[in-house]
Amino acid sequence: MRLLVTGGSGYTGGRLVGLARAAGHDVTGTSHSTRVEGLVPLDVRDRAAVDRLLDELRPDTVVHTSYAQSDWAVTALGAAWVAAAAARTGARLVHVSSDAVFTGRPAPYTEADLPEPVYPYGAAKAAAETAVLAVHPDAAVVRTSLIIGDDNAKQHQLALDMAAGRVDGLLFTDHIRHPVAVDDLAAALLELAEGDHRGVIHVAGPQAITRHALGVLIASRHGIPADRVPSGSAIDRGIISPAEVRLDTTLAESVLRTRLRGVTEILA
Repeated sequence: MRLLVTGGSGYTGGRLVGLARAAGHDVTGTSHSTRVEGLVPLDVRDRAAVDRLLDELRPDTVVHTSYAQSDWAVTALGAAWVAAAAARTGARLVHVSSDAVFTGRPAPYTEADLPEPVYPYGAAKAAAETAVLAVHPDAAVVRTSLIIGDDNAKQHQLALDMAAGRVDGLLFTDHIRHPVAVDDLAAALLELAEGDHRGVIHVAGPQAITRHALGVLIASRHGIPADRVPSGSAIDRGIISPAEVRLDTTLAESVLRTRLRGVTEILA
């Protein structure tokens, strides 16, 4: 399979590039913000550049992992340009989305639930989903959650930096997510790239946990006591962001061979 992975210099994209190459696929990864050996430069905001690359490579499948939390053009427009180019060239598309598209509630969200974002990053991800499914109806749209696994993960770095006092802030006790291991997510994305699933699918871990409890588990791997990990309530501070977001992964469990592990197993 000729595979194109946008965002190949990122945490998930890089892991997917390595996994796919090890499986014998012909893989091209892209990078924009950093120059990495073995990756090709691509600014997904540049529609002409996206079109040129897909015309040159003619991949069988594109896995789109590129995003930037603070840049609407990267997250929303970039997804639209990649989807349009994939559709035009006949490439399968696997688009990585996020649980940030939801407001938050105690009941789990299924694939049938429509996005209802409450902050700009979630709105950009929701716009990306809409564009992808409009221009490439056969695409797989993978909603995932906090991505963890080792200290290269943003969630690990944040917890350790806060515990060490290198950055200010709190890990919220009222934000609940279903973290997923980067290796599990990469394996699931490769399965979907090789397969024919279309539509939205939730790929996340089975275990719900607060952001603070996750930070405590990460810190404990380094021998850092729990009381060093700062905690607090997002609601008390008037922060507008999704609170309790649980992704129902029943569909993924029936479609994928990859076993999605829980937090305590990942961080054991």
